[in-house]
Amino acid sequence: MPVDGPTYPVNLRVSGRRCLVVGGGAVALAKVTGLLDAGALVDVVAPRITDDLAALAARPDVAVTAAARAYRPGELAGYRLVITATDDAAVNRAVFEEGEEAGIWVNSADDPANCSFTLPARVRRGDLTVTISTSGRSPALAAWLRRRLGDELGPEYEVLLDLLGAEREALRARGMATEGLDWQRALDSGMLDLIREGRREAARERLRACLSSSSD
Repeated sequence: MPVDGPTYPVNLRVSGRRCLVVGGGAVALAKVTGLLDAGALVDVVAPRITDDLAALAARPDVAVTAAARAYRPGELAGYRLVITATDDAAVNRAVFEEGEEAGIWVNSADDPANCSFTLPARVRRGDLTVTISTSGRSPALAAWLRRRLGDELGPEYEVLLDLLGAEREALRARGMATEGLDWQRALDSGMLDLIREGRREAARERLRACLSSSSD
């Protein structure tokens, strides 16, 4: 099956679901950390496990296991998502082909030919996530853009999202439709500047005023 062509961006819910990382080095540790941040249950398999990764797996409060052994063909069963982070092209290919056969999504770090999905660079501010993808063509460009966006998207954007989300939930709790309200006008009204000045309640009042006028 061809793996090139345009991609379809999604946000996967992996919380509470089993994911496998094949590899035990620094790249694997980064992949494990990302999965754990999303609430996944992570198993790691690699002939050699770095001390940092072994220490993470040894923590009782972290949902990750690490087995210092080679990947065994047929062990993808039961996993929702698999990531390979090895420098062994044969292992990467074997995992990918097994995933294709079983209908399991597989990503291979820096090896787009053995990926059924790619991982975008991301900037997170609470529940706000901004992703940058080059469809696997240039991870360096994606990382560079992530740094630039990370400088722009400060903690005030997390507060902005909290205000918008809370107001939307409050309106829906009162049985009001939210789709027809002019949220864009509210966002263009200077709310973000008020938040940057520490004037959260003033930003909330401006949001409500904009939405109220758009519903008249």
